[in-house]
Amino acid sequence: MNLGLEGKVVCITGGSRGIGLATARAYAGEGARVLICARDQGRLAAAVESVRQACGIRIDAVPVDVTEPADVGRLIEHIADRHGRLDVLVNNAGTGIYKPFADVSDDDLLNGMAINFFAQFRVTQRALPLLRKSRGVVINVSGRTAIRGNFPPGSSCTGPAKAAEVRFSIDLATELAEHGIRVNCVVPGVVKSEDRLRMWETQAMSKELDPQATADIRQGLEEISVASGQSWGAPEDIADVILFLSSARASYVNGVALTVDGGPHNKSYITQLYSAKPASAA
Repeated sequence: MNLGLEGKVVCITGGSRGIGLATARAYAGEGARVLICARDQGRLAAAVESVRQACGIRIDAVPVDVTEPADVGRLIEHIADRHGRLDVLVNNAGTGIYKPFADVSDDDLLNGMAINFFAQFRVTQRALPLLRKSRGVVINVSGRTAIRGNFPPGSSCTGPAKAAEVRFSIDLATELAEHGIRVNCVVPGVVKSEDRLRMWETQAMSKELDPQATADIRQGLEEISVASGQSWGAPEDIADVILFLSSARASYVNGVALTVDGGPHNKSYITQLYSAKPASAA
């Protein structure tokens, strides 16, 4: 299916790995002019090379900390100077903090809101002049903790931040419709992003696991967490949805929070991981 994205200028925050990188590859494959940003310059360089090898296209990359307003301003200036327009903004940067409510620190709370909701708000607001000119599209990436809890260990910090992204998307779609700008939110369930899975496993087990132990845990929990014959999602599954929502094929889709999790029966990897901790640790 030709999604009509060739030549479109696309900015993806958190684009150096996981869903962001898969989305960058997908847009590049459609012939879009892709810009990714993230904090780590080394990861950005590796991501650019990964897309070049996969698609034969060199994408643009800018080191940016989306929690820093000055960095956000620099990002938008770069887009205006280098590309002159912005057709699609994918607010993908985010994080998850999972711990009991009583253990959540002020730093956890502030960081969780800053890299999730505050970042989406600031990047979109500063990109608004460019988006108005192009009658562009905004895709905000949230997470299933916006609508479902993760206990154990607890998602009282991350859940509200992700939920704010959903509500933000709905309000923004209503307000910006008069400018021809569509805004939708993608709410992924468990996605097998290596860095994210490893982080959760290390936190749950209080140590890094060897490759065999990691593989055993993942396979065992996946078998009891999803329906027979299914699996948790891959970053590419989310990327495909993002591309569709940003295309003219989805021109009548606006203000939607679309859950992409394989179905409500699929269980959370984090919750399963902490529930299985005693047996796994043994």
